[in-house]
Amino acid sequence: MGNHYGGFFVATDFVNESSIVYSFGIGEDISFDEGLINKYHCKVYGFDPTPKSIKWIASRELPEGFKFHDFGIGERTEKAVFYFPKNPDFVSGSVVVQNNVNTAGGIEVELKTLKDTAHLLGHSKIDVLKMDIEGSEYSVLENILESETQIGQILVEFHDRLFEDGREKTLRVLNQMKKSGYLIFGISETYDEVSFIHKSLLNPSLDS
Repeated sequence: MGNHYGGFFVATDFVNESSIVYSFGIGEDISFDEGLINKYHCKVYGFDPTPKSIKWIASRELPEGFKFHDFGIGERTEKAVFYFPKNPDFVSGSVVVQNNVNTAGGIEVELKTLKDTAHLLGHSKIDVLKMDIEGSEYSVLENILESETQIGQILVEFHDRLFEDGREKTLRVLNQMKKSGYLIFGISETYDEVSFIHKSLLNPSLDS
């Protein structure tokens, strides 16, 4: 779902007009979000504290089912320093120190945990959660798995390439996902984008 740059595999048998989709990390591409809205008429909630992304979103005519929020997801609800990319032509910075960001400067942005975000928006269940958050996914996923929020599918771009111990980070979180009942059903050609589905969707008789 979405274009080659911003796309993820989605188990569409479990998506319909009543589905709730959270899309963390918008950048300047909502092809994933528009694809779901156009095909399934569901509601997509987009999140991104990046200044370029906020400006880009403000300049566009957004689909009716898309709601944007200018805060990000974190392992804690807090203000955090957002570092800009080393290449000024790029959009995606990060609140995590990694190889692609310039730590000489930054701005303060607002982060919320998934639990606090879902509470704010009045959701007890999320059907699809997509994350492209430039290295923050490791700590955030650990927090998500500890959350009581039910999530059917989790779609993640892993940025192990940005860390010296990136492979170990990814393997650790993959094991945590498996222990929490999530199974891999889709992997992109680059192996960066990985899609998980909770086993309870495949067999409702299984414990969540």
